[in-house]
Amino acid sequence: MELLEHVVEWIVQVVGQWGYWGIVVMMFLESSCFPFPSEVVMIPAGYLSSPGYLASANYVPGHEMNIYMAIFMGIIGSWLGALFNYYLALALGRPLLLKWGKYLLISEKNFEKGEKFFQTHGEIGTFTGRLIPVIRQYISLPAGIARMNLAHFLFFTGLGAGIWMVVLTVIGYVAGQNQELIHYYSRQATVWALLFCTILILAYIWFYRRKKAAAKAAELGR
Repeated sequence: MELLEHVVEWIVQVVGQWGYWGIVVMMFLESSCFPFPSEVVMIPAGYLSSPGYLASANYVPGHEMNIYMAIFMGIIGSWLGALFNYYLALALGRPLLLKWGKYLLISEKNFEKGEKFFQTHGEIGTFTGRLIPVIRQYISLPAGIARMNLAHFLFFTGLGAGIWMVVLTVIGYVAGQNQELIHYYSRQATVWALLFCTILILAYIWFYRRKKAAAKAAELGR
């Protein structure tokens, strides 16, 4: 636990000292399977963008940020990390998973089904995956394995990451250094994100099945 606290403290210092490039570097690492949450990057960035920081005893000239620029750089870092995972999986993922998948109870047939699913439904998977804790670090891997359209991958990655960057940065902007408020708002944001993703996925499944049924009925009516 003490080690984790030191890591978090170091990340916050990097964001403060390196400025916007610190956000890019940390969000790149967060999006490329490095095990730490984006909250420890973007919430401090939000605080450094707030009037409360400028008026605080902790104020350091030159460390203040613009909230819009902080969000933008967070998205850039997330994009770069996601692209790293995408191309890593594209280059190495399929052979390795096919080789070792039997030890994880993944047959070649099931693997191919999963690949096909992501090729067809990769957009909704990528978008919602960027909003769900833990999954957001790894959602780029199946996208790379399935060779998801790169333009679609970048758009839906940016859209999902952008929403989450805005939420976290605003939490830091509003809550400042109030740890109780930060934890409360972070929990609420996670709950609402999960609820939103659940509703969106259910709606997507309903529309997809309805569209498929309509297409089948039209074909039978010819």
